[in-house]
Amino acid sequence: MRGLFILVTLACFATAQHQALIDYLERRLLAIEDRISQWHEQTTRFASELRELKQQMVSQLDNLDKEKEALRMNLDGLGTRVDRVERELDYLETQNGAQPCVDVDDKLIEQQVTLVKENQKAKYSKFSDCSDMISSIKAMKILKRVGGPKGMWSKDTGRSSGKVYIFNGTDDDTIWEFASVQDFTRSQGMSLSKNLKLPSPWMGTGHVVYNGHAYYIDQAEEIRVVKYDIKNKSVTDSAVFPVQDHVPMYSLTPETPMDLAVDEEGLWAVYATRQNERHISLAKMDANSLDIEQMWDTNCPRENAEAAFVICGTLYVVYNTKQPGRSHVQCVFDVNGMVTSEDAPLVYFPKRYGAHSSLKYNPHEQLLYAWDDGYQILYKLIMKKKLEI
Repeated sequence: MRGLFILVTLACFATAQHQALIDYLERRLLAIEDRISQWHEQTTRFASELRELKQQMVSQLDNLDKEKEALRMNLDGLGTRVDRVERELDYLETQNGAQPCVDVDDKLIEQQVTLVKENQKAKYSKFSDCSDMISSIKAMKILKRVGGPKGMWSKDTGRSSGKVYIFNGTDDDTIWEFASVQDFTRSQGMSLSKNLKLPSPWMGTGHVVYNGHAYYIDQAEEIRVVKYDIKNKSVTDSAVFPVQDHVPMYSLTPETPMDLAVDEEGLWAVYATRQNERHISLAKMDANSLDIEQMWDTNCPRENAEAAFVICGTLYVVYNTKQPGRSHVQCVFDVNGMVTSEDAPLVYFPKRYGAHSSLKYNPHEQLLYAWDDGYQILYKLIMKKKLEI
């Protein structure tokens, strides 16, 4: 009996221990489940907070984009207003130009008078009905800024063509052609243009586009004029200009060995030689054969000369003045002797940036196409008859 009691006692003790272990394990499992539930709640809460933070950041970024666009539009509008004010100021300066400050040597005056008298004896053999000259500059319009500080841009000056041609730089072989001035103005850079590859690089900024051909200089040692057919993409003719020891005409653009020009009477060449080093010379060229029809040594000094152009057989030379941001026509030479520098009105250019690297006259529009430190500018001219002087 005693042994049976001991066995029963041991069995009861083992059962109690087993039950205690089960109870302990149940409590532990409950505690773990409770912590897992807390972690799940915290994770859900954190995920919700992150979503809310992301939505707030997206909303703030959208607001910043809207504010950035509004600021950009305000800046664009401000830039447009500033440009308009500058153009108006330039126009007012044009209408009320100050007198130039030029020191003239007495000996130089005497030489100029002698040259004028000599050149007046040689009348230009070609007669035409063209008798206009510049009275003043009515207004200027800055179209765009594209390319480098030096270059040339123009329409075809021999026909009523809407195409615009860009010669960027002073040494390149690619012309950029735009279908119209509007395309050129709204184009981002050269994006709306097509490029025309020339057979040889041009020199300087003295080129012209005339009757479907590009006339340009491709040699500096011997001045060679090239006539290039734009439509057929071929060289029509070329000729070496018959002068020796030529020198640059413009001190501000020494890369230009000769400046070609077109007016109502055709093709002209503006140049300078060592024999007449202090003054600019002028020649009338046959646009078809590139032959020289007649040549003149003018009384227009090379010193401080900036650019030149021809209207109705009259050469206008633009000089860089001592006044900041200003240039003006200081010397006029008429091949028919009808106009002299003393007779011609003083014409000021409202120049804003650097110096004109080219000025190209369009006889159909009576506009000057100017390149000024990478800015493409149009000058509207007011004309008068030479006999009205």
